[in-house]
Amino acid sequence: MRMLDLILKKRSGVAHDFNELKFIADGAASGAIPDYQLSAWLMAAFFNPLSRKETADFTKAMALSGKKLDLKSLKGCRVDKHSTGGVGDGVSLALAPIAAAAGVIVPMMSGRGLGHTGGTLDKLEAMKGFKVRLTPDQVYQQLKATGVSMFGQTAELAPSDKKLYALRDASCTVESLPLIVASILSKKYAEDITGLIMDVKYGSGAFLKDFKKSRELAVALIDTARQLGIRCVAVLTAMDEPLGCAVGNGIELEQSIKILRGEKGPADFMEVLETLAGWMICLGGKAETPKDGVARARMVIADGSALEKMRQMVKWQGGDPRVADQPEKFLPKAKLVAQVKASASGYLTGMDARTVGHASVLLGAGRARAEDAVDFGAGIVLYRKTGDKIAAGDLIARIYASHPGKLREGKKMFESALKTGSRPPKKSSLIKEIIE
Repeated sequence: MRMLDLILKKRSGVAHDFNELKFIADGAASGAIPDYQLSAWLMAAFFNPLSRKETADFTKAMALSGKKLDLKSLKGCRVDKHSTGGVGDGVSLALAPIAAAAGVIVPMMSGRGLGHTGGTLDKLEAMKGFKVRLTPDQVYQQLKATGVSMFGQTAELAPSDKKLYALRDASCTVESLPLIVASILSKKYAEDITGLIMDVKYGSGAFLKDFKKSRELAVALIDTARQLGIRCVAVLTAMDEPLGCAVGNGIELEQSIKILRGEKGPADFMEVLETLAGWMICLGGKAETPKDGVARARMVIADGSALEKMRQMVKWQGGDPRVADQPEKFLPKAKLVAQVKASASGYLTGMDARTVGHASVLLGAGRARAEDAVDFGAGIVLYRKTGDKIAAGDLIARIYASHPGKLREGKKMFESALKTGSRPPKKSSLIKEIIE
């Protein structure tokens, strides 16, 4: 088999079989196929998109380009959650312990933040000593003991995805829907899961701003997951303003831990968390309906078992489990702080999510390039949200940074995200659609 022939085949719009796609995935993982040929094939696949079957086959081939977790000996359903990215979206931090406390086995592979969107791994690493790079055996042993593990993609899991993802970025083929689906689901298939809940964002702070395009992605993800034997549900959620009241790594983790402790969380954050938890527990076979799953989620928070799962996970992964009881003490908070106050009375009519995300990057909480370091204590705490009535002088947010210049620039960017008016804005649904 020659890569040149496969490039020509796809350029001509002819479908690949599984063996040909496996050849491409294996060649990308091993380096046997040069970058220029992989890039040429990606461009051909961009203009002649992979079919439904090709997408499922390529997803499987990418997963099989490295090691695959084998979790079948664990008793119970294995369910993960994936978000397409947003601002303030630290839902996974509370969701994984909740689902595990309800009896679901939760292998949750997550990523780092890039650009205006945050990353779950960065948030977890705000806990000193917490390890996200685990071997497949470590993941298995932790799941066997605790039912939950939150970890990052290693060189062993779907290695072709790492190469092809970088080349897609360099060759302007990122937007290809089948390639997006294959990238997301190859890592999930490699986890050996039985169920997947997808939080597909749309709006200004989302990867895909347009609802129609986000819905197309959701449908394609469900279709491909089904072909791979994974039961999948997609929840389409708005990302026009930050989710919750925290933006930043340690700040978001503190918010989630406080929710696990039974404290009342922000209404929008709780709506998404409970919806995803209900479905996750249902897909995990621990509730007959998503509504029953929500009731179960509330129960494991109330009885302290969700918080105990967080303690167990932190201890297993090298962190200090006392963070679950005293997050304000054991999580970092940048020393420099500035306040943003309302300049006039009226209503907060807008808080652009993408701009707030860029503000967090300027503060040091995110990264503009993959190699950038993050400040785990930097970020934004919100005291007002869109729709709130405000009076002149009311506190809207506190901004945290470790350097005066970053604090000044981040505050300026955050203020540019705000819109005020004399009338309250029209309320729109946070969760627009759930697709099974």
